[in-house]
Amino acid sequence: MKLGIIGLPVSGKKTVFEALTHGFAHTGDKSEDRLGTIHVPDERIDALSRMYQPKKTIYAQVEYFLPGKTGQKSPGDKAETAWTAVRDMDALIHVVRNFRMFGLEAPAPEADFLKLDQELILSDLAIVERRLERMEAEGKKGKPVDTDERELLERSRRLLESEKPLRNDPDLASAPQLRGYAFLSAKPVLVLFNNEDEDTELPEIKNGLSREECLVIRGKLEHELAQMTDEEAAELLTEFDIAASAADRVIQKSYTILGLISFFTVGEDEVRAWTIQNGTVAVEAAGVIHTDMKKGFIRAETISYEDLMAAGSMNAAKKKGTLRLEGKTYPVKDGDIINFRFNV
Repeated sequence: MKLGIIGLPVSGKKTVFEALTHGFAHTGDKSEDRLGTIHVPDERIDALSRMYQPKKTIYAQVEYFLPGKTGQKSPGDKAETAWTAVRDMDALIHVVRNFRMFGLEAPAPEADFLKLDQELILSDLAIVERRLERMEAEGKKGKPVDTDERELLERSRRLLESEKPLRNDPDLASAPQLRGYAFLSAKPVLVLFNNEDEDTELPEIKNGLSREECLVIRGKLEHELAQMTDEEAAELLTEFDIAASAADRVIQKSYTILGLISFFTVGEDEVRAWTIQNGTVAVEAAGVIHTDMKKGFIRAETISYEDLMAAGSMNAAKKKGTLRLEGKTYPVKDGDIINFRFNV
């Protein structure tokens, strides 16, 4: 799971990135791309590790990417400028300034959100128009044209020309024929309103937000928190009534916007979290671990995390009948603990 952090100048993108990843820059060089990989905190993994005492405990991971200024340039395509570096992201985190700063105008979060969102829309529209032009030229030369792709592109153009992002049409945004274009406005978006230290409220947004998840982050405060010891951080969490760190809350929302869940494998050697799309069936989940498991899938020994904890052990769960056998088409649930039986 990889999310790109975007935002207007002075929105606090760097501050947010460092608060999330604990990756603090020692130089002021803004030209370098920055990538932070963090473990996904999960109390269920902690409890399973205490139960099994494995040699290794492996958490799910999430990557946050902050594009550098010069790294955003695309010499071969002047229309692309700032967006090339984030086109391969799974989702975007749009940081919006909602704090006052000397020398700057009062924050205008709604206008700022819409301004950058329009840039995403225009970037996608340029790509759509160029592709349709090429298709028309190829058609005139007698070359075959994918009519389904052309129809989807024309639908995309109509939506983008109406100044609406492609994510407003989920079927269009997720169309397999358009996946290779990596449209920016089709990506899921988490809007992070970067508030002042004492402000915990979402700003009022009358227009423009419909399919986006929103979250408040007090960037400066969270940045300070990320640099503290556990004892110091605990005091600050209490003082500012912060129930969970920014990283924890952003990770949860990241899973939500991408429709992701976790299942677990357990044993004396390893307790591990695996990330899959919600609705993934057992045979496909097995393939996430290893292609041989998918090819030779026999069945999935499955128990929910809650049932295992209630039983106290896998043997006790077997006696209670809460450990069950599932087939290829079983839709894996969040928190399932699975042992895949396979033969190749």
